[in-house]
Amino acid sequence: MKTLLLAGTKKGFFVFTSTNRHDWQLHGPFQTGREVNHAIYDSRSGRIYATANDSWFGCEVVWSNDLGKSWATAKQNPAFPEKSGLKPERIWHLEPGRPSEPQVLYAGVAPAALFRSDDGGKSWKPINKGLKSQYIPNPEAEVGHCVHRIAQPKARPDLLYMQKHWDVLRSFDAGDTWTEVSGNLPTDFGFVIEVHAHEPETIYVVPIKSDGEHYPLDGKLRVYRSKTGGNEWQEMTKGLPQKDCYVNVLRDAMAVDSLDKCGVYFGTTGGQVYCSADAGDSWSPIVHDLPAVYSVEVQTIP
Repeated sequence: MKTLLLAGTKKGFFVFTSTNRHDWQLHGPFQTGREVNHAIYDSRSGRIYATANDSWFGCEVVWSNDLGKSWATAKQNPAFPEKSGLKPERIWHLEPGRPSEPQVLYAGVAPAALFRSDDGGKSWKPINKGLKSQYIPNPEAEVGHCVHRIAQPKARPDLLYMQKHWDVLRSFDAGDTWTEVSGNLPTDFGFVIEVHAHEPETIYVVPIKSDGEHYPLDGKLRVYRSKTGGNEWQEMTKGLPQKDCYVNVLRDAMAVDSLDKCGVYFGTTGGQVYCSADAGDSWSPIVHDLPAVYSVEVQTIP
């Protein structure tokens, strides 16, 4: 089996492959010079999809069928109705549809809107009926912006974890009610949250000092792991810099694989990507000197 890691960055997109999660081969960069806020591997098609954002040339969804050697571009990218007077400023996130819908994809954009493709990314249509923003920037959109990431164990679909401004939260009823589980975290501000592939009560966060100071508390890069659904937290520091570290870890920049032991990965705004092949007990850098990392996704492939 091969582990495929995708890193979207401020200046392009990088692919890493490994057969042992210790030795990694770099492929790329791809889409050089463009901001790739998110890149995914779609296991339904074996295709890589990426957002390619440029302040001058605009926003595109691109894909590759050969792990980045060649790329295709959507014929009709996400776009607002002409009467709205708006245009997408950025495509933030891509999400595959259900396994029974191999051609369906979703894209979240700014200003706040959601788009769907029914033809594998070739064309996109807005699906915003019922959303409060309806293409109109408003203060309520900021509420959604504060919800950085939601994690959901595959084995327990009604169990959700959420990281947002100043809170880590848990829901046992698919989001109807939420309970704060920040517990003994040194700070409950942060961007990422992930859940162990095989242990629904094991979750990971990276605490950040504050909303105004986006770096680890005391300059120490620490991943915190809870094996009790957030009731108690343990800092995981082995292999991570514990002094003079002032990087951030953004909302899509953490991922877990499905191997045993579960692998955990995250990227930083300083251009580092770290891997733990033992569920967070120890960490090692895959790479040090990428552009600022916006997203990290991982997939196990034959």
